[in-house]
Amino acid sequence: MKFTLKTATSHFFLTRFSLLRTPTVTTIPLPLLNYPLPTRTTTTTISTPSFPIYCACAPMSIATQHILQVRDKIELSDIERRIFDRLLATLRHFNLQTQLRVAGGWVRDKLLGKDCYDIDIALDNMMGTEFVDKVREYLLSIGEDAQGVCVIESNPDQSKHLETARMNLFDMWIDFVNLRSEEYTENSRIPSKQSFGTPEEDAYRRDLTINSLFYNINTGSVEDFTKRGISDLKSGRIVTPLPPKATFLDDPLRVLRAIRFGARFEFTLDEDLKVAAACGDVKDALAAKISRERIGTEVDLMISGNQPVKAMTYICDLTLFWTVFNLPPEFEPTISDGCERLCIAYLDTAWNLVHLLKESTFTDEERRLSLFAALFLPLKNTTYQVKKAKVVPVVNYIIRDSLKRKSKDAEMVLDLHRASQKFLSLIPCLASNEGLQSDDIDWMRRLINDVSAASRVRVLTGFLLRELKDLWRVALLISILLHPIDINNIEDESLQLHKRRDMFNTVESAIIKLGLNKVWEVKPLISGKDVMNVLQLKGGGPLVKEWLEKSMAWQLANPSGTSEECIDWLREANSKRVKLE
Repeated sequence: MKFTLKTATSHFFLTRFSLLRTPTVTTIPLPLLNYPLPTRTTTTTISTPSFPIYCACAPMSIATQHILQVRDKIELSDIERRIFDRLLATLRHFNLQTQLRVAGGWVRDKLLGKDCYDIDIALDNMMGTEFVDKVREYLLSIGEDAQGVCVIESNPDQSKHLETARMNLFDMWIDFVNLRSEEYTENSRIPSKQSFGTPEEDAYRRDLTINSLFYNINTGSVEDFTKRGISDLKSGRIVTPLPPKATFLDDPLRVLRAIRFGARFEFTLDEDLKVAAACGDVKDALAAKISRERIGTEVDLMISGNQPVKAMTYICDLTLFWTVFNLPPEFEPTISDGCERLCIAYLDTAWNLVHLLKESTFTDEERRLSLFAALFLPLKNTTYQVKKAKVVPVVNYIIRDSLKRKSKDAEMVLDLHRASQKFLSLIPCLASNEGLQSDDIDWMRRLINDVSAASRVRVLTGFLLRELKDLWRVALLISILLHPIDINNIEDESLQLHKRRDMFNTVESAIIKLGLNKVWEVKPLISGKDVMNVLQLKGGGPLVKEWLEKSMAWQLANPSGTSEECIDWLREANSKRVKLE
């Protein structure tokens, strides 16, 4: 369903969500007139291309802002010190002149005082496999075992361009590669030429200055060959070592990595970086050169990270939304201008609502699914046609084809969207004991005709929870996003958010009070064989399935009922059916 916003609320919506150009009429699918929308802050015009700079999460930030302290030197853990001691002993044992440098994220995180268990070591004059063989030989000479030694072959299709040697030391996996210099072809992120490089060349080929730092194991010092990695880390800036457009065209995946790290650390994206990221050439290169699996992995890391709203807002502000969340060639109805802003608005409210609720309400995986479901909520009624004229929601295409996530992810998000509509019809009854509206329960009407009015809410809720199982709280969260909130000031976002939190808690408590929390674990009182005996049927079929569902409806309406009572009810109900026929 679509409608055109023409009220005062529409002006409020357009003020916050219009892009740099303001359309005279905007149609938005699935909006709520009183939905809490993110505040638009300062709009900055940038020469070709231009885009607004604002963050959807700014007005409703629930999570605590983190102030990052950068240390002057790296403090090694006991295990890290033991690992590095073994590596240095290997150099001495074989009289090697190799410089060992830990590269990238480990150095960044250690300077920020964070634990990191991803140690990548770059070698200046030998291949990783050659050095690992030396380490293994040395360990055996001192009576220690070298565990888990393996070689990961280069695989350009999976963005693994260098052979990597890996070994396990003191229960930590260590990767060894050589320093390199790379050149790229125009239409691929696979390097056309690789060679041993200097530390400076290797640093400049990295995606960001904050990821270009080295820790020299030989000297015990941090090396900043770009001359700005530490200063950018201290000032909280996301900058590329080389000019950003050239950096992104060499490897367009770096755009998404810049966004992810900017959101994760709440750093500021460099202005030149934003211009380059939003330009047409880089967007085309991102679509053409990067596999959808790699794009999906980056998006998954953003959604699962500590600042998903900020990350998605960056994607939107840089006009990358539909490049990342690519749509099928044909779909209907037409997606309205500004729909991506509404996607982020739903994500923003879901994220803040998750933080307002008890920490134990959702597992990490449930939180991840809830955020994907919220992000794509405005697209839930948009469909495309697949083979044999089957019509499927475009959300399925985005998750399975654009992001190459698991089929199960797509199925769960679609199930959450469908279930949220069912929950919507039950929320008034569960939250305030209102009567069921007959127009809203077509999805289960056939099963409650013989159920007393007082038991219908329990029956319908029970069936819905048996369908959703442990995901029922996630579906409730999504339905709460869709449910209208009755307050006088629609611009009071904090009040709206707290009212949604209160509604979630009220409905959750009502469901638990009805004894339905683990209702999917309740075994049916009667079996298909029982139904066949009562109905005097020789085989199963749709009729048996129908009566099993009706029997479960009776069981939900009579939680203290026994198998014998259920069979008696089945006989009586079947007798009435036979007489009517």
